[in-house]
Amino acid sequence: MSTTTTTTTAQKELWGHPVGLYVLFFTEMWERFSYYGMRALLVLYLTSKTTDINPGVGWTQVEALSLYGWYTALVYIMSIPGGILADKFLGQKKAVTLGAVLLVIGHSVLAIEAMWAFYTGLVFIILGVGCLKPNISTMVGGLYKKGDIRRDQGFTIFYIGINIGAFLSGLIVGYIGEVHGWHYGFGLAGILMVFGLIQFLVGQKHLVHVGNYLGKSNKVEDQEAYKRPLNKIEKDRVIVLLISFLLIIAFFAAFEQAGGLMNIYASEKTDRMLLGWQVPATWFQSLNSFFIITLGVSVAAFWAKRKLKGTEASSLYKMIIGLGLVGLGFLFMSAAVTEFDSTGTSAMYWLVLAYLFHTVGELCLSPVSLSFVTKLAPAKYASIMMGIYFATTGLGNKAAGLLGESSSVFGEFKVFTGIALFCVIFALLVFVFLKKLKSLTHGAEDNERILDASSAV
Repeated sequence: MSTTTTTTTAQKELWGHPVGLYVLFFTEMWERFSYYGMRALLVLYLTSKTTDINPGVGWTQVEALSLYGWYTALVYIMSIPGGILADKFLGQKKAVTLGAVLLVIGHSVLAIEAMWAFYTGLVFIILGVGCLKPNISTMVGGLYKKGDIRRDQGFTIFYIGINIGAFLSGLIVGYIGEVHGWHYGFGLAGILMVFGLIQFLVGQKHLVHVGNYLGKSNKVEDQEAYKRPLNKIEKDRVIVLLISFLLIIAFFAAFEQAGGLMNIYASEKTDRMLLGWQVPATWFQSLNSFFIITLGVSVAAFWAKRKLKGTEASSLYKMIIGLGLVGLGFLFMSAAVTEFDSTGTSAMYWLVLAYLFHTVGELCLSPVSLSFVTKLAPAKYASIMMGIYFATTGLGNKAAGLLGESSSVFGEFKVFTGIALFCVIFALLVFVFLKKLKSLTHGAEDNERILDASSAV
């Protein structure tokens, strides 16, 4: 792996995986707690009236969704310079540390009730996620030897950590911000990010062999891996990755309606009364994470069993299924709009069903695509390719914002239904070319099996 030194020394394991995985798990958990807490509050804070009991900025829905799109896009687009910074100068571990520090600063500044602080905090968060996100994900891949089938499972476990943080943030940060004050929520997100930084620094002894800067390596093979040009196999694999990134853009353009249009729909048009109590709109943001935590291991095990039986279970196939499922989930949102148009309200279960389908689709695509990048990316460009991956999610986020804005012109029914049709049709189109695309991977996922601790790197 790029900027990741290797060793034949066995790694200490816990529950069948390197202990270092759980260090990265908890670091990312608190990073996602802070990010998703901010994400749950952002649009609602911007659209709340300045005269409300919990006053916001008073922007229109279109203005808020526009900023939301740019913010979530830039957060991930900055992963490209974040990956370059790691590959060329710092190594992944130092880049992750720098990112965590920037995030603590950003969320702390957001707690100040002033627009200059709001914009400044967003800038720090964008820079922090850009440094942390691509590099911590690449480090996960570096824990496993080539051909180890546990890699996909490891990324799913890592992904569950992400979503424990997201689940808790929607409930805790969302509730504090929506009920007691937006800036209290922003500040709480920063406090919990401090725990993530401390945990990462304390766990360094379990990450000795990954995330190091190769510029200081004395190994000849490490230095040669930067010097030589890409061969045909590596070029073909890069082509496959770039094509797969189109699936990522389409997926997140749909999926990220959660923090934008679906978030507003939950707040304004959904009957949220439950046993005489109104469920906070931000709590629906935790449904996705709840389903990932409860279903993540089962979905990963399902695909692993298919792989071991020789049944189609390639990363590209999983990603196609994931895109199709997120599309089908939007049919429930179309049904919700139909009910609202006829009765003046819509039931909560439409949102629950939509998030369920979106989550299973996400489990088929997102952790798998992270693992796919670490399998196919050339060693010297590993972090950069991971940065490009996250940049494509950023483009998807921006597209999500534009789609959300378009609802003011076309209406929610046409937007939700259009997203559903596009995702399903695009998934079927890529499926037609699956065999050809798999051939360009040159067997990167062939003969995967469980490798013991003495073989891990």
